[in-house]
Amino acid sequence: MTQKVFFGTYTKRESKGIYQADFDSSTGILSNLQLASSMLNPTYLSFSESGFLYSVAARENKGGVASYSPDLTLLNSSLEEGAPPCYVSVDDQRRLVFATNYHKGEVTVYNIQNDGSLSLVDKVVQKGSGPHENQASSHVHFADLTPDRFLVTCDLGADKVTTYEISTEGKLSVIDVYETIPGAGPRHIVFHNHLKTAYLINELNSTVEVLFYDGAGQFEHFQTISTVPDDYTGQKWASAIRLSSDGRFLYTSERAHNSIAIFAVLADGSLELLDIVASKGLVPRDFAISPDDNFLIVAHQESDQVTVFKRDQNSGLLNLLSHDFYVPEGVSVLFK
Repeated sequence: MTQKVFFGTYTKRESKGIYQADFDSSTGILSNLQLASSMLNPTYLSFSESGFLYSVAARENKGGVASYSPDLTLLNSSLEEGAPPCYVSVDDQRRLVFATNYHKGEVTVYNIQNDGSLSLVDKVVQKGSGPHENQASSHVHFADLTPDRFLVTCDLGADKVTTYEISTEGKLSVIDVYETIPGAGPRHIVFHNHLKTAYLINELNSTVEVLFYDGAGQFEHFQTISTVPDDYTGQKWASAIRLSSDGRFLYTSERAHNSIAIFAVLADGSLELLDIVASKGLVPRDFAISPDDNFLIVAHQESDQVTVFKRDQNSGLLNLLSHDFYVPEGVSVLFK
């Protein structure tokens, strides 16, 4: 079976925008790379259930979010002065799109119009700082829904995970704030599919925090575990985090160590490190698990290639299949 996989990229060197490729789910082979849409720095992508694509977008000195029809025709770009966002997510039920801006410390909410295009609804500017040299101000890196449909954000600059209630009009109001240890740099968070746990990856100290989540935006710390070997002394620069669909295994990427960490999820939701494998490229910014859970695909921002691992669903371990499929400046990976 052939599936489409999309790659968000930077366009600083060779890339021209959003790329798509064919993925053979029986062999794990990627082929037929094509430029899906020309766009400046479309680093992060998200599909709606109806097939509309929303991406980070930039033009000249403006940044925002672009909307595309299911056939990838550009519908509109909602842009403002300044740096573009770094993350985009979709709330299909409320017909909203959320974006976070690392440089501005902003969370932006857009309404999805009947034709799939976007209009600005709300904007929240977060405040704060931390002890790390990269924490001079708020750097919001993530905004997506909790299992009970609140909006949760990760602020790398302020060491905060903030949960918002979303009004029927798409307006945000804070309901709770969880704080990591100073200098951790929370980047992304994922929720277990049946346990009351969430997994928070911290960029600046390369750890995962296991958090109890009882709902209503309230998190409680349970465990902290490293994503790099104990004897590693280099830069810490963690990035993506993914759960297998059965909730038994968790994976993280580390951009300085150029590796993927594999964790078993235990019965109480805590993590046990199983292995750390080389990603076979430079700066593994993001990765995705295939819809059938049989493969893990890693995009490398600096070496312009994608690595494909075969995934053992029983053990969670990864076996290298290939690492030579060309994708320029890959930042995000998304199956359609």
